Amino acid sequence: MFSAETYQQRRQKLSELVKSGLIYFPGNNSTPKNYAANEYNFRQDSSFLYYFGIDEPGLDAIVDIDNNRTILFGDDRTVDDAVWMGFDDSLAEKADLVGVDQTAPAKALFSVLDGAVKSGQVIHFLPQYRAESKLKFEELLGIKAAAVNNYVSKTLIKSVVDMRNIKSSEEIAEMEKAVEISYEMNTTAMKLMRAGLMEREIAGTVEGITLAKGQGVSFHMIFSVNGQILHNHHHNNIMLDGKIAVLDSGAESDLHYASDITRTIPVSGKFTQQQKDIYNLVLQANINSFNMTKAGTLYRDCHFEACRTITNGLKELGIMKGDTEDALAQGAHALFMPHGLGHAIGLDVHDMEGLGEDFVGYDDKIKRSDIFGTAYLRFGKELKTGMTVTNEPGIYFIPQLIDLWKAENKFTDFINYNALDTYRDFGGIRLEDDVLVTDGEPEIIGKPIPKIVEEVEAACSAV
Repeated sequence: MFSAETYQQRRQKLSELVKSGLIYFPGNNSTPKNYAANEYNFRQDSSFLYYFGIDEPGLDAIVDIDNNRTILFGDDRTVDDAVWMGFDDSLAEKADLVGVDQTAPAKALFSVLDGAVKSGQVIHFLPQYRAESKLKFEELLGIKAAAVNNYVSKTLIKSVVDMRNIKSSEEIAEMEKAVEISYEMNTTAMKLMRAGLMEREIAGTVEGITLAKGQGVSFHMIFSVNGQILHNHHHNNIMLDGKIAVLDSGAESDLHYASDITRTIPVSGKFTQQQKDIYNLVLQANINSFNMTKAGTLYRDCHFEACRTITNGLKELGIMKGDTEDALAQGAHALFMPHGLGHAIGLDVHDMEGLGEDFVGYDDKIKRSDIFGTAYLRFGKELKTGMTVTNEPGIYFIPQLIDLWKAENKFTDFINYNALDTYRDFGGIRLEDDVLVTDGEPEIIGKPIPKIVEEVEAACSAV
């Protein structure tokens, strides 16, 4: 974990932003898979980690702004617990590591919250995403589980987003560690790639690297020769010569900071000319949008620069036509890039998505579009120094979507449907980097991972 001073300073700043009331942070608990003693890998709530740093189940915390106190709730291990899990530091010792000087048994949480309710004190909490957490709120505060998120504190959400959106140097160092793992993940996949393998043979090896080097994957890996399916978690295809595979994957550092990297890899180790044409177009979109990812720029403009590059390139290939700006305004490009350029990244791979994307990526000045494609842009507001985002443009040939739009005569002024016949089995290409917004030029976070055609082909042939 970071220093006690780091967590103290974070809680103090949060108190200043929220101003009054009591802030309740429920930690996550272990969750059974198929029976109580067989659990999923534990993952602490990211906001709990950000303000309290303790990566263990069975904890809750409050920051009581009005009474100037912070309390960590939990129980020490019993002797019976120790038989199975070993002895551990006391709750007081753990609290001391993160600068909390008051602890209480888990059962004391109810009386503290009940006292706040009876005194009329405002209780702030963030949106809850786990069913067991919602049930706990019902028990503690009398709010029906299904209605818990109707009572969240917008003041707290906005305050947490303001803080977590800007990364400190120590946070960036953690993200660099995660990208170091991603470097090994991606270059290993390139070395192993060959026809006749099942996707899961590579996917399993790549995921193993995250367990050996860090805290596992930061999200369920996407690895498929059917790259036109954007979130394809199916890994049972046999890879054939002439195909390309999209690897969209990430790792968590020891402190749970995420990486999120996408590379597209030829199964045979060499791209065909058609694949190179599309690949280099996506690469140019990646470069052009990266160069714009600067403080003071609307991230939405970075998105449209990537879309503009793709549209102009597809026009040169005879796939699109007409006026580029009109095509972008109407959303014709979304046949080929039906998603946003990227998203915030940090302790969550889609950073703070659980708090609400419109709080994280939009504000009073920039509102989310309702146009197909652009509506999926998770982040659109002005970039500030210290923000971290992913830039991940792509081009996809989705037969079902092509057929639907063609049957509807949709965007015939911009799309040459006849030219798409030779691309029906193409799949998709996506290239993604993690980017730090600075006072000057943007920076790629971590060790550069092969991305140029020649670099990827060389990595595929490495022994």
